Amino acid sequence: MAAVRESLYVPEFPTLYPGMLLARGAPTDFPPFAGGNSGKVHWFYFARNAVWNAVRMLGLEGREVLVPSYHHGVEIEALVHAGAKPVFYRVGRSWDVDLAEIAARIGPDTGALYLIHYAGFPGPVREFKSLAEKHGLALIEDCALSLLSSDCELKLGTVGDVGIFCLYKTLPVPNGGAMQVNGSHRHNMPRLQSPPATSVFNHTASALLKNMELRGGRAGRWSRSLLRSVARGAVRASHVERIATGTMHFDPDHVNLGISPLSLRIARAQAFADMIAVRRRNYLVLLDQTEAVCRPLFETLPDGVCPLFYPLRVKRKVELLHRLRSVGIEAIDFWNSPHPACDPRAFPETMELRRSVIEIPCHQDISAETLWRMAAIVRQAVSEIECPPSPGASLRGTS
Repeated sequence: MAAVRESLYVPEFPTLYPGMLLARGAPTDFPPFAGGNSGKVHWFYFARNAVWNAVRMLGLEGREVLVPSYHHGVEIEALVHAGAKPVFYRVGRSWDVDLAEIAARIGPDTGALYLIHYAGFPGPVREFKSLAEKHGLALIEDCALSLLSSDCELKLGTVGDVGIFCLYKTLPVPNGGAMQVNGSHRHNMPRLQSPPATSVFNHTASALLKNMELRGGRAGRWSRSLLRSVARGAVRASHVERIATGTMHFDPDHVNLGISPLSLRIARAQAFADMIAVRRRNYLVLLDQTEAVCRPLFETLPDGVCPLFYPLRVKRKVELLHRLRSVGIEAIDFWNSPHPACDPRAFPETMELRRSVIEIPCHQDISAETLWRMAAIVRQAVSEIECPPSPGASLRGTS
């Protein structure tokens, strides 16, 4: 196992290459906002800020919003803080929903439907739109996990009254969320504040250091560790403001915080077609290499899907996460807790998802060589932990 730890590092998200800091791209080069929609896109520091502003923009204060029982939690906090009332609907073991059950939950106080596209896989957005129009409701399309994904030719985020996106889960940017306003109507948005430069620098430096470790092997790991220790000491000494991304809670003090110009520059300079192709390749290799030892959540990768990660469904989640992290794979415990407003006893299938799904990285920074080694490690770890083999087997054989 020691040999694997020394030579393998797979970060959760893509890293930042130094050359990306200088690259430039035109605003219209950034899908899914190309094609005349760029003037109707509002850029935020967080996607959760876009959720809060969408509630206010659509006049949903005091109204019920039907939201999925399978959620991160921060989007629910943003809805509640903005004045909306979440009412939860069922999500099944394959991220499926029941349109009839959702329709039955619509009442006189309902103001909107909220659809999450999970990990790049499209939900039934056309059906949601028809249901919303039938009842005179708004549709919020949450694409925070599905930037660059399509349902065949239909770009996600372009059907709902608004589409919500998170940039830093898919792209190597220090921050960024977006709200695309669809339809002919226009809405006034509050003037957004620039994020603290120190916070932007902190996140940018972290992404650069991860890239150093990804490309530099043992030397890169040692250098990153040293520089992180120095940086933490400097931050503590200077009391630098750092606005963390990826947190579980909505902070109303940051609701009108905008995206940094650096994030927009990096995002617009990405090679999106190549990025999607690599993510799809990586996903399909992981599917092929693990389905024999672990039944996949999805047996195919539909056209248009840009996968955020490979969803691995296991029985012994904590043990598997520990094993993978110990050998350098930043697997993530995906959404293990609901928002307090959601009664877990009412949604047993959703709770099973929370107990069993982990994220295996499949992003564009993972080379073909690293991918195959990672796939072998994941396959063997699942085999050993889910169905323990005879004594003496170990991960050492995958190095």
